[in-house]
Amino acid sequence: MIAFLILLLLICGAYCIVVTRSMIRAIIGIELLIKAVTLLIIAAGNMTGRTATAQSLAITIIIIEVVVAATAAGIALWVFKRTGTLDVRNLRNLKG
Repeated sequence: MIAFLILLLLICGAYCIVVTRSMIRAIIGIELLIKAVTLLIIAAGNMTGRTATAQSLAITIIIIEVVVAATAAGIALWVFKRTGTLDVRNLRNLKG
């Protein structure tokens, strides 16, 4: 059951990144992929009996995820101020 949930999160995250043209949806897709990897690490640690290692890796991934989300949100805000939209097709028009 947990494998199905992890696979579903991976598919949803990849779909959000590949199909969408909105930067916010792409950030949400990246977050879904990171959540799926975190769940996979925790499940693997539980199956192998190394829960302490899995928990420490999960905490590290969560900290990195927060930094990535904050940086991506900052970039999205900058793009919105420059272009007035969050469409990724408009990124080619940015200069300087």
